[in-house]
Amino acid sequence: MFRGAALAVTMAMVLSACGGDLVPRGRVARVSKPVRPAAPPTMEVRQCLAKLNAQAIAYTPLPDRTFGGGCSALGSVKLIDFGVPATNLGAMTCQLAANFAAWARYGVQPAARAILGTEIVRIETFGTYNCRPIAGSGKLSEHAHSNAIDVAAFVMADGRKISVEQGWNGDRETRQFLKVIHASACKRFNTVLSPDYNAAHRDHFHFDMGGRGGFCR
Repeated sequence: MFRGAALAVTMAMVLSACGGDLVPRGRVARVSKPVRPAAPPTMEVRQCLAKLNAQAIAYTPLPDRTFGGGCSALGSVKLIDFGVPATNLGAMTCQLAANFAAWARYGVQPAARAILGTEIVRIETFGTYNCRPIAGSGKLSEHAHSNAIDVAAFVMADGRKISVEQGWNGDRETRQFLKVIHASACKRFNTVLSPDYNAAHRDHFHFDMGGRGGFCR
């Protein structure tokens, strides 16, 4: 009987120790701050997402993020599938993503079929979000707001690869293809820059949705 009582006392002490403070003595327990729910998308973003859905474009919505130096990725998505594979696609504002997908589907692919007699199997890009200023300027690039994309090359079903750098002044057929898709981009993006703009764009097309629109070089 005494052994049973002693065992009961021992167990009570162990349980009491387990139920004690988990914070070391001498320290004050910190109360975690409540997590604020993410702000709902703006009406403009909701309408854009509905547009992506209607066009059967697969994407992942991304949480709004702000970074140091004024950089941000707000109202952005990551494109998953829009019919033409593309490399290095990170955060893109929804409107940029929608216009890029439309350009690839209705500008690039038809031009490849009509001019080159083949289809595009991959668009190679230099990426989207990048917290940096415009080259030679202190002003932030639209890349710093996930609102721009740089396109470098196109890989064809027949094995050919057309780069902006080599093809812009290449053979007649290649030049025609790049000029046609450049003109198509000018109808969809607010700013379009090509190798004709400056040396910094000798190897890619720059597309963004910043500014008032209508800047096509």
